[in-house]
Amino acid sequence: MKSDLLKIGGKTFKSRLIVGTGKYKSFKETKDAVLASKAEIVTVAVRRVNILDKKKPLLTDYLDPKKILYLPNTAGCFNSKDALRILRLAREMGGWKLVKLEVLGDKKTLYPNMLETINSTKTLVKEGFKVMVYCNDDPLQAKILEDYGASAIMPLASPIGSGLGIQNKYNIMLIKKQSKVPVIVDAGIGTASDATIAMELGCDGVLINSAIAKSKKPIIMAKAFKDAVISGRNSYLAGRMKKNFYALPSSPTEGVIN
Repeated sequence: MKSDLLKIGGKTFKSRLIVGTGKYKSFKETKDAVLASKAEIVTVAVRRVNILDKKKPLLTDYLDPKKILYLPNTAGCFNSKDALRILRLAREMGGWKLVKLEVLGDKKTLYPNMLETINSTKTLVKEGFKVMVYCNDDPLQAKILEDYGASAIMPLASPIGSGLGIQNKYNIMLIKKQSKVPVIVDAGIGTASDATIAMELGCDGVLINSAIAKSKKPIIMAKAFKDAVISGRNSYLAGRMKKNFYALPSSPTEGVIN
């Protein structure tokens, strides 16, 4: 539907699938997967993916930032100081204001440090950034982030890179119901059906990296996620049938010939 667009930080997108650019075998494979996904936003881990050093292979040589939106990401940061420094550098070097904030708590689970995340969000918003925030699937924490000016809430489905899918549908639904900004499921999605479920819950989008990059055939998987997100969104907009505890006949019961 032409009017069903995703709006984040003053920008509008047709696709509700966001794709990461890490973990691929090459920049060529990254490009092919992104194009197959039809994503209009790609996340870029500023500390890990080269977008500035012209002496080395550049992601920008494969994905034109004039045609697809780069979303600088603070992946790998374990404190507010590092996260703020990286995003300030991204704005200075590339002019990026729409960013993804990720402040991790420990190396084993990669769960977010919510205290550092909230404090970083407050600072970045004051400095004029449009902040999309990776967070726990905790409705109370998500509301705090929104109140402090987050442009999008990005609750985890399960631990980063785990492929376990959505572990707490109820919390994701609560976050969506209370939020006035987009809710984008981030981390832990394992396969296309997980993305469909996220969209059927009413989420505004999903962010996928490992599930595509680490699949046996990333290009095919990228297309599968594209189709899954569209299907899940349409299913949500159509409105599912009411659940019943007992069977209901699918054929009319009136006018039956005895």
